[in-house]
This record gives sequence, structure tokens and C-alpha cells, in this order.
Amino acid sequence: VQLQASGGGLVQAGGSRRLSCGAVGSIFSINNMAWYRQAPGKQREFVASITSGGSTNYSDNVKGRFTISRDNAKNTVYLQMNSLKPEDTAVYYCFLTAVDRTYRAGNYWGSGTQVTVSS
Repeated sequence: VQLQASGGGLVQAGGSRRLSCGAVGSIFSINNMAWYRQAPGKQREFVASITSGGSTNYSDNVKGRFTISRDNAKNTVYLQMNSLKPEDTAVYYCFLTAVDRTYRAGNYWGSGTQVTVSS
């Protein structure tokens, strides 16, 4: 299973950006999907998650500004980021838990996409 993230880039403070992350490979089912981020000199932190049933969870830092969603038919997770702040600058990583077609469960990380918010 491989994850392909896209949508990062440079955006001004107050602007919006939408990240996408698609899973490809021998997938039987995908359970939880999530986004994490890592700013320079900081540890990777949780941003948002969504279960297979659509239940969502957000970090306090992004609650009310970011929205996570998923398209199960496309094995894709999205992160709509609004009202961006310079402190949102980070590399954003998608993450998911999945079962492959050999019925083996695993955790998978995407390679990351850079989001830079200018003040």
C-alpha cells in the first residue's frame, strides 16, 4: 500500500489550501485515515482523523479551521485548511490503517507535502 499526497504549497495567512492523499496498491479495506504535521525543529503532531464511519477528531490547534473528509470509493483522504496561520507551516503527512488483500493489517504513512503560510 502506498500513499500519494498532494496539495501543498505557499499560501498567505488567512488563505485556504486543500490537501489530498490517495492510497494505491493491494487494498482490502481502509479503517482510520488521518493527517499529521511536523514543523521545523518540532515533533510530528496529530492534526485530524476520520474513521471508516465518518467520525472525525481534531487537534485543538486546528478545530474550527480545518476539515477532514474521505472518499472511500477513491481510497482518498482530504484536509481542507481555512484561515491559515503562519504557525500552520509544516510538512503534512497522511496516515492510514488498512488491511491488504492478504488480510494483513498495517499502518501506512505518506511521504509528506510542505505547506508554508506567509505572514
